[in-house]
Amino acid sequence: MLHGMQSTKPTRSRRLLTIIAGLSVAVVATTAARPAFAIKQFFDQFKEVYVNAEGSDAEKALAEAVGTAKCNVCHYGKSKKNKNDYGSALTELLDKKEDKDNVEKIREALEKVAAMEGPDGKTFGDRLKAGMLPADAPEGE
Repeated sequence: MLHGMQSTKPTRSRRLLTIIAGLSVAVVATTAARPAFAIKQFFDQFKEVYVNAEGSDAEKALAEAVGTAKCNVCHYGKSKKNKNDYGSALTELLDKKEDKDNVEKIREALEKVAAMEGPDGKTFGDRLKAGMLPADAPEGE
């Protein structure tokens, strides 16, 4: 190589940085494309049954809370494996693969779970009627 001229050949560290940058972009792209809700059909039916932004003050409050919480209506934290008490109760009645397109079964499960009592002594349905999310994240989450 001549003095004062740089080689155009990429160095090993530059190639490694390029690979890392490419992998980082791929990871960001795949996580950004992930659906907002664990099971979209379940969430859509929940909204159809319970959310009414034009209703009473409690219904408006619930609509706002659901709009903010999104997947945290049933989940908590960053992992969709973390289910709050409401999400856990629905999991006992619904199979995410087999039931995702069964509107009747989803609505039956929503009705059954609404009648169940949560850890605060109120039914999930009573919390919803009061304009609250059906369950909270466990303490410390």
